[in-house]
Amino acid sequence: MSGVNEIRSAFLDYFRKEGHEVVASSPLVPRNDPTLMFTNAGMVQFKNVFTGLESRPYSRATTSQKCVRAGGKHNDLDNVGYTARHHTFFEMLGNFSFGDYFKERAIELAWNLITREFGIAKDRLLVTVYHTDDAAAGFWKKIAGLPEDRIIRIATSDNFWAMGDTGPCGPCSEIFYDHGDDIPGGPPGSPDEDGDRFIEIWNLVFMQFEQVTKAERVELPRPSIDTGMGLERIAAVLQGEHDNYDIDLFKALIRASEEATGVKAEGKNRASHRVIADHLRASSFLIADGVLPSNEGRGYVLRRIMRRAMRHAQLLGARDPLMWRLVPALVREMGQAYPELVRGQPLISETLKLEETRFRKTLARGLGLLADATETLGSGDRLDGETAFKLYDTYGFPLDLTQDALRQRGVSVDLDGFNAAMERQKAEARKSWAGSGDAATETVWFAVREKAGATEFLGYDTEQAEGIVQALVRDGVAVESAVAGDTIGVVVNQTPFYGESGGQMGDTGVITGEGFAIEVTDTQKKGDGLFVHFGKVTNGTVKTGEAVELKVDHIRRTRLRSNHSATHLVHEALREVLGTHVAQKGSLVAPERLRFDFSHPKPISAEELERVEAMANEVVVQNGPVTTRLMSVDDAIAEGAMALFGEKYGDEVRVVSMGTGIAGDKAGKPYSVELCGGTHVGATGDIGLVRLVSEGAVAAGVRRIEALTGEAARKHLDEQDKRLKAVAATLKISPADVPARVEALLDERKKLEKELTEARKKLALGDRSPAGVPTENETIAGVGFLGKAVSGVAPKDLKPLADAGKKSLGSGVVVFVGTAEDNKASVVVGVTDDLTGRFSAVDLVRVASAALGGQGGGGRPDMAQAGGPDASKAEDAIAAVKAALEAA
Repeated sequence: MSGVNEIRSAFLDYFRKEGHEVVASSPLVPRNDPTLMFTNAGMVQFKNVFTGLESRPYSRATTSQKCVRAGGKHNDLDNVGYTARHHTFFEMLGNFSFGDYFKERAIELAWNLITREFGIAKDRLLVTVYHTDDAAAGFWKKIAGLPEDRIIRIATSDNFWAMGDTGPCGPCSEIFYDHGDDIPGGPPGSPDEDGDRFIEIWNLVFMQFEQVTKAERVELPRPSIDTGMGLERIAAVLQGEHDNYDIDLFKALIRASEEATGVKAEGKNRASHRVIADHLRASSFLIADGVLPSNEGRGYVLRRIMRRAMRHAQLLGARDPLMWRLVPALVREMGQAYPELVRGQPLISETLKLEETRFRKTLARGLGLLADATETLGSGDRLDGETAFKLYDTYGFPLDLTQDALRQRGVSVDLDGFNAAMERQKAEARKSWAGSGDAATETVWFAVREKAGATEFLGYDTEQAEGIVQALVRDGVAVESAVAGDTIGVVVNQTPFYGESGGQMGDTGVITGEGFAIEVTDTQKKGDGLFVHFGKVTNGTVKTGEAVELKVDHIRRTRLRSNHSATHLVHEALREVLGTHVAQKGSLVAPERLRFDFSHPKPISAEELERVEAMANEVVVQNGPVTTRLMSVDDAIAEGAMALFGEKYGDEVRVVSMGTGIAGDKAGKPYSVELCGGTHVGATGDIGLVRLVSEGAVAAGVRRIEALTGEAARKHLDEQDKRLKAVAATLKISPADVPARVEALLDERKKLEKELTEARKKLALGDRSPAGVPTENETIAGVGFLGKAVSGVAPKDLKPLADAGKKSLGSGVVVFVGTAEDNKASVVVGVTDDLTGRFSAVDLVRVASAALGGQGGGGRPDMAQAGGPDASKAEDAIAAVKAALEAA
């Protein structure tokens, strides 16, 4: 039982048997403590339980918590690789009691585990207690039988833990392991305590008090326990090693690094391999938890970690990107305990490869420029800040790398000059921001962005988080506070709320704090990476600097995710059915529906729409995972990824893949692959169902499809089914027989309409005899004439009626005025062929139209048609044509 994986499992199993709930590690990005950059201890995920803000269904817990210390006050980055126990990433084993057991039971559980279960010799162990904690010292004597000289009382804050200036706090008791007198160093509290002989392996925190004010401390009503044991440290003890990097886990990673570089981890190369092994863990776990390299915040710390390892890969002589090739070795070692590594392996590998490829270009260019700029400098000299800033700003060479490269030569950097150059650049940017129109109204966000920095977006894998209010904007002006009834924009340091972009609507939800609440009605992106929550303060007063809890409307976000992922599937299905000319021309991803505009020159047939819908749903029922990778734009497009219309992309993009092709060139390959920064379902089955509900034109060569998913699609189908059943009930047949019956009814209707039209024609012609001889003919100016006003005859049937009239006259002019219920009229004039030389049907119909209050009309000399708004003038129209004949 000496391997890292076995030790982790043994620890958790021991506490499980002792009534503890085994709780999975929380992410490295804290969801409940916005003051932390990364999770750096096991108790972070239980902070609100300890303070009473949250309750859990258990009072005892145990975890193996992944932790990172590489930014802020817990920054071990510079020491990693050169010491035995510094890491950027480490695992913290811990057991917790929330008002259940306290000091005596905690000490008993710890002592039994390390001496009985782990078999560590008692004479190698000693403990520390806070100098006034007589109870803890007494329990160590009673339970462990330790003598006074191995229970060391420490009077400093090293043995008194506090969550902050106020809040829960209490004394600690640390367990130390003696690695032997062959290693320099003394016990804790001694003058040479900084040596490496006595190593702390476990810290027991007795959360006993609450610090009310700086001067007042009271007993907690339910004292609790928080412990932390570094897995790497205890593994070194159990494996008989003094150096954490000699345990089985690191040996495996270093061996992979040796094999990939062909360089042994010996001499001056030893530290480089260690840096690579440690930073590989930190980088991979951060990426798996949603952090991606950037120039600010958590992404910047990740980039520093990655690039430090990549710099050491370069020192080892690696000619090609190295880090991504080591990911399989890490997954083999830790993937079983942390399945997020397995799920995220493609994203981790792509991100590491892309970053190292870009960094190698930056490194080569920067080192060359740095060498030219410092060729005359020697030990003790300083590189001027302007040059260092130019390397950073123009060539992308980070300041810390400049400092690291010069440190070996004893050359420093003029930091004051560097900072002055940075400030001048910001001042120029502020000047250039002023504009007109919409740009001018947005200047407030530039100032907020400069002060607060970019917002950390946590929403790819959570819908709830805590944050600190960075800025409040009311009526276009930054304010320090807002009260109930105010409509405001809120900027927080980190948020799970998605800001509208790429067609996907922004999230809504609530932001709450101590004594106040804000209803968020929209979230927008402003400037460069600033997320603004727009909404209304519903109660209380909110101030900048206050801690808040942010909760996204889960139901609405779920529907947005479904509709966004469905948009990708519909896009690809359209390309499959209609052709690769289909390109997105716009989209709307709303919670209730999706809308997709695309290029296509003609209407889509019903059969084509059915195929599109069927293809999309084939991928839905596959229920395959939706995966993301980080790539360069060029590489992504080269692999066939489609870019979204109207989206602006940086050098690095998220590539979202879903589904597996069934036939053709896509068979066995990812079905939909697009560049996209939006939120998506975890698996295609989460979409539920895709239902196309409309298709039509929105512009020349641009079509629009609207669709529903999930519950909305189901309700739509339910409503259609109800309507079908209602029709079937009316017809007194089964729903399955409705199509045939409706078709028969339509045929019958057509037949009756034809018979009715014929009857109306005969009636209009005055046919009251079997021979069909018209009885209402006249002679006008020596010309045969038939004129009638008719009702119930459709405008389209007037021409056939005029043809019949001409035939019955043999020679002459016919006029039929059709009147409608809306008081409008249509008029047709027909002239037999023998008279078109004397009369034009077009001229005559315009005369009739004028009488009806209309104008114009058109047709041929023998047949013309027009209309008018006043059907009551039908007889006047006929009279006007008669008058025109008489005047001709």
